[in-house]
Amino acid sequence: MKLRVIILVLTASLIIQCQQKEAKKEFSFDKKAKPKQVLASNIKDLTNKGVGPIKSVTLSSEIDEKMAKKGKALYEQKCTACHKIGSTFIGPPPNGILERRSPEWVMNMIMNPEEMLKKDTLAKALFMEFNGQLMTNQRLDREGARAILEYMRTLD
Repeated sequence: MKLRVIILVLTASLIIQCQQKEAKKEFSFDKKAKPKQVLASNIKDLTNKGVGPIKSVTLSSEIDEKMAKKGKALYEQKCTACHKIGSTFIGPPPNGILERRSPEWVMNMIMNPEEMLKKDTLAKALFMEFNGQLMTNQRLDREGARAILEYMRTLD
């Protein structure tokens, strides 16, 4: 009888130990593996208007071709040193920007990059993603920034 009890206790003990080892395996992780990072340039936030003078932008359903042409010229003059259409360069590509950012955010970033970097969490995250490259303030006025925004609409 004692032998049966001892065998039963040993068997139960082995079963419990095996279950514990299996449970540990389920929750183990590779300490060398890095967590997947969500890039700021891929974050979609259409509610953030950014920091700066632009509080509201109304976009018509039709693209203003004259304004877009002016915006293209300004973009080529002031932006292509860091931004390339269709690919990441020193900064993010401009195409598809209005699928990820509000028009107000885009214009505030164009007109007010220093303050955006100080106060806007998304601008800070982009700064880190792009290796600490601060967007140069091109001293564009509201009209110039709006023209570039209209040109960006043609790139989507």
